[in-house]
Amino acid sequence: MVDYSKWKNIEVSDDEDDTHPNIDTASLFRWRHQARVERMQEAEREKQDIDTRIKIHEKKKADIGDKKKKGEDVIDLEEALVKEEKEITKLKHEYEKKQRTTPWNVDTIGQDGFSKTIINNPPKSVKKELTEEEKAKNLREFMDKNEKILKEFGILRKYEDSKRFLMDHPELACEDTANFLVIWCVELAVMDKNELMNHVSHQAIAIQFLLELAKQLDVDPRSCISSFFTKIAQGGNTEYKETFEAELSLFRERIKNRAAEKIAEVEKEEREQRLGPGGLDPLEVLNTLPEELRTCFQTQDIPLLKETIRTMDEEEAKYHMKRCVDSGLWVPDAKSQAADGDADQNPENEEPGQDSVENQD
Repeated sequence: MVDYSKWKNIEVSDDEDDTHPNIDTASLFRWRHQARVERMQEAEREKQDIDTRIKIHEKKKADIGDKKKKGEDVIDLEEALVKEEKEITKLKHEYEKKQRTTPWNVDTIGQDGFSKTIINNPPKSVKKELTEEEKAKNLREFMDKNEKILKEFGILRKYEDSKRFLMDHPELACEDTANFLVIWCVELAVMDKNELMNHVSHQAIAIQFLLELAKQLDVDPRSCISSFFTKIAQGGNTEYKETFEAELSLFRERIKNRAAEKIAEVEKEEREQRLGPGGLDPLEVLNTLPEELRTCFQTQDIPLLKETIRTMDEEEAKYHMKRCVDSGLWVPDAKSQAADGDADQNPENEEPGQDSVENQD
């Protein structure tokens, strides 16, 4: 019979899965493809090593046969040959087993031949998909519980220190750690602490690459801690480090953009809360007043304000005082409004806005 179960687990594409929102998708897909190619190259090298050992073994067997014909003592050589043959057979079986359980991909799916029938491993239990509210709750609980050690990890500077720290705290090798570091990076960028943000962002990308490596190998991230930091710390794998640095650069740019957006959102919200009855921003109005008027509002000197208005051109004074009223910097007198039916911009008949006059500087 033909085993069609192989077709149930096919690694068809490097870009078919959803990615973490903080990871640059194009770079991640290139990294996935690179990781897949490296796995295939490693498998090919392993196959070549086994083939080489088989050839050498066959040559030794032929040499022993020749010596045996000549009447030489070959007992020790034959015992060593039998031991070596067992080792080669074991390696060959392990390699074939690994190949049978390796998912097919776009580079191997078109190859000829069928695998022999094997018994599939029991399917892994499907992890329940959490709602956004549940994810947010779990993240808050994780951050509250581990904030101290998360920040300790975030400020480490050496790969060896990071590896040792995660080996001591393997529970940090998870998605929540990556999320915490991203949030912290945004907060640091908002506070204009760019030097510290640049450093923490390095740790954030390190965690994200560790998680991606575990995903590619289909293993628990905790089992990849040592191998990942050893790999990234070695100078020999230049392409891997270049991919890491490129991803880090893109990540820092996204953090700066997000920080700018947050600052703009806060400023917009604060401005909307400040708007006066006429829809004007008291801060903007205050900053555009003539210097003598601005001084009156900043010092909250009402008599000086009235005297300044008397000395100004009438039309100019009305223009500026109307803007002060529309922004809430100046509140028309309620009694005068009731008596006259309209708000006069003359400070003799008006009262200063409590919030605006007292709090603008």
